[in-house]
Parts: sequence; C-alpha cells; structure tokens
Amino acid sequence: MSDMTSTKPYSIAKRVVWEAYQLVRANRGAAGVDDETIAMFEQNLSGNLYKLWNRMSSGSYFPPPVKQVEIPKAKGGTRKLGIPTAIS
Repeated sequence: MSDMTSTKPYSIAKRVVWEAYQLVRANRGAAGVDDETIAMFEQNLSGNLYKLWNRMSSGSYFPPPVKQVEIPKAKGGTRKLGIPTAIS
C-alpha cells in the first residue's frame, strides 16, 4: 500500500511549468474552489510559478480539491464537470 503523505523529489524543468501555464491560460477556464482566476494568478505570475515549481520539484505539492459543477446536456439531464484551481 502506498503512503499518500510521503514526498519524493522530481527533476522538473521550469520551462515545463511555464508551458503548462500557457496551456491553462489558453483554455480560459473558470476559477476553481479557491475562486482564483487566471488574472488573479497572473498578478504574481513569477512568484506563483516559482512556488509551484518548487513544491513539485521537492515532492511537496498536493493538488487542492476540484470544484464540481453540473453542465446541462443537449438531450436533457446534466453531467458533472470538475474545475481545477489555477495553480493545479
């Protein structure tokens, strides 16, 4: 059985975190459970990306919960959609 609280360092290039941010920004999604928009995240972009990279590299990053919303289906009913936070 794995221990979900243990950490393991990873070698992650800062470029990869930057490219992931670019993809999230291009998606223009809604805010997650923390209500932080991409615009808010960008107010301290360099610091936020560094903090994310540092936590991921050290193995201490654990993504927060996702926000669940129901989306109406064309033929009736709804489907559940999970919206991650900007930093996720």
